[in-house]
Order: sequence, then C-alpha cells, then structure tokens
Amino acid sequence: MDFSRVTCFVIDLCKQVVNYGVPESLMNESMDVFKEFFEMPWEDKAMLYSEDPKNSCRLSTSSVNYAREKIHHWRDNLRHPCHPLQDCIKHWPQKPIRYREVVATYTIEAKKLGLRILELVSEGLGLESRFFGDKLSESEILSINHYPPCPDPSLTLGVAKHCDPNLLTLLHQGDVSGLQVFNNGEWIGVEPLHNVFVVNIGNQLQIISNNKLKSVEHRVVTNSRVARTSAGFFIGPSEDSIIEPEKSLVDDAPFYRAFEFKDFLLHYFPNLEDNEVVMGHFKSQA
Repeated sequence: MDFSRVTCFVIDLCKQVVNYGVPESLMNESMDVFKEFFEMPWEDKAMLYSEDPKNSCRLSTSSVNYAREKIHHWRDNLRHPCHPLQDCIKHWPQKPIRYREVVATYTIEAKKLGLRILELVSEGLGLESRFFGDKLSESEILSINHYPPCPDPSLTLGVAKHCDPNLLTLLHQGDVSGLQVFNNGEWIGVEPLHNVFVVNIGNQLQIISNNKLKSVEHRVVTNSRVARTSAGFFIGPSEDSIIEPEKSLVDDAPFYRAFEFKDFLLHYFPNLEDNEVVMGHFKSQA
C-alpha cells in the first residue's frame, strides 16, 4: 500500500470539517450555552471549581499542572466526561438551565461525526472500517475553554504547546482566532471558520498507525481585545485498553511497545508540553 497517499488523504480529511452531520443550529446553540456558563456570576459555578483533575465535572483555571507551573495560562476550563451519557449527565452543570439538554444532543452528534471520521481513517489505512470502534473509542470528554481578554498577551499563553493524548479531537473554535499549529519549524495560525470543526490527530492514532499518521502539536495564544470560547470533543480509548501499533501497519519493526492507555495518561500529564518525552517513554526497545 502507498502510505504516502494514505497520509495525504488523512491530512486532507483532518483539517476542518464543515456541514457534516452536526446541524448548524445545534453548533450555534451549544456555543451560546458555553458562553453563558462562563458569563454566569461566580457563585453560580463555584461549586464546580476543583484542583483535583479526577473530579467527574471540573471547573479549573490554567492547566492540570497548575501547582507546578512557573507561568500560569490565561484560561478557565470546564471539563467533563460524556460516556455513558445517562451516568455522566447528572454531574454536569445545572446552570444555565438548558445546558444539559443542549450539550447532551451536541455530544451525541459530535460522537457520530467523530466515529465517521475514524471509519474513513481506518479505510484509508487499509483497515476494517470499524477498527477504531468499541473500546478504542469508548471515552468521550468535552473540554470547554474560555480565554478572557489578556492585558498583555506577550506574558502568557492561553494553552501551552502540546499534542492531544487521545485518538481524535473535534475542536469547535468559535469565531475568534487563537489556535496555532506547529509546522515546519514555525507556529501557524488556524483562522476560525464559522461552525467548522478543526480535526486533530491524537497520540494514540500516531502509535496505532506506527507513525504513518502524526499527532498535531498546537497551542493557543491570547489577545487583549475580546474573549474567546472554544470546545474540544475528545474521543479516545478506555483506560484499560491495550494500545500498540497495528501489525498490518508495521513494515520492519514497531516504533512503540504495547501498554495500557491509563499508563500513557499517567506519563502524559506531567510532561504534556514535551511530546518527545511523552512518546519516547513508549517507544519499542526492539
């Protein structure tokens, strides 16, 4: 198989996806609800604030490494799991009143889109279309970022450089720029298009494809003029999933060893700004 053509196909696919299953009206309403949440008075959301990343629904500031950071990031973040929906939804914010109803519908449609993209990626790699189904795509997490105007954007970032630890991320950027990807030694801005998802390849897709596909290093810069709100829908493996390069995609030797996904997460979060360290820990010794 000509994997250079496969890579080009997937890169073209995993840029920005528009009008592909998630109604525009739902994307608009969801973004409105996300903004409403962060605009609420502090007392209406204070109960969700936590410095414990294990909380099932967590409002926080900066990053998961807040206590160890030398420079804090200029963002507030609401993060919660979405699967199984009937169990997770009871932990979601109760305000705004329509949050649970709107966001539940949004995550259902986002998951459908994400799975369809993974089917196309599977077929592009020469795998069975449902290869990434079941446990490899069981985890669903919604992460909503709010970046207030920053008095001096030169002093800090909204989010530091990193690659996503999961399989695939659907990012709803909103209408304010800030996302940058690292390409050919420089940071390039990804201008937002209205109601368009940016699709990021995550580390697990790189590992399973044995480096046929590469995770995308990205960051978020701040601005001094307007607030920015974005929402990332993360599709990934269950924590007990065994991750390893798919044998049919290995030419001479696998680049990575087999591991449980929960072990990857334990190593990822303390080192998330250095993807070489993260991925190097799981390289094959063969």
